[in-house]
Amino acid sequence: MTKVAVIFADGCEEVEGLSVVDVLRRLNVECDMVGLHSKEVDGDHHIKLTCDKVVDESLLDYDLVAFPGGMTGSANLRDDEKLRDLMVKRHEAGKWDAAMCAAPRALARYGVLKDAEFTCYPGIEEECEKYDPSAHFSERITVTDKEHKVLTSRGPVTAWAFAYAIAEALGVDTKQLKHGMLYDYLADNIKDSL
Repeated sequence: MTKVAVIFADGCEEVEGLSVVDVLRRLNVECDMVGLHSKEVDGDHHIKLTCDKVVDESLLDYDLVAFPGGMTGSANLRDDEKLRDLMVKRHEAGKWDAAMCAAPRALARYGVLKDAEFTCYPGIEEECEKYDPSAHFSERITVTDKEHKVLTSRGPVTAWAFAYAIAEALGVDTKQLKHGMLYDYLADNIKDSL
């Protein structure tokens, strides 16, 4: 069975992590909320999150690990050596890694963005490129780099696109859920409402 872990650190952008958990669980994909240091996480907007578990070696068993952004949350992910070591092992094993908003800077620091195409919150690409000049920045809403098994997205408003892209990268059919959640309606009509 396909398994995904979403890593929540203090200061995370709550909507970016919870959107992934929500969409994947609706699609019957096993998705664990994993706290960086504790099961209790205080999000960037002081929404208290209760995770299923804390980061440990089992991170190596997940098909995909996703990072929500948030400036403080992504810095906590970027600077955690235990998480870095696990993510490097995952990458070397050819597993999928995903990050959005400011969190691609964590993947860049770990060396996971080497030669990969990625996107992120505006301005964060400069930090990513300092860590790894071989990474290729794109302004697309989401970027799925199948060759390097890295999936990235821009920011809070792109959280649903990120969640669906994760499911699709794992081979899950999202068409029915997109329709049921009115995501396809939004995608078709967004330009009319601006």
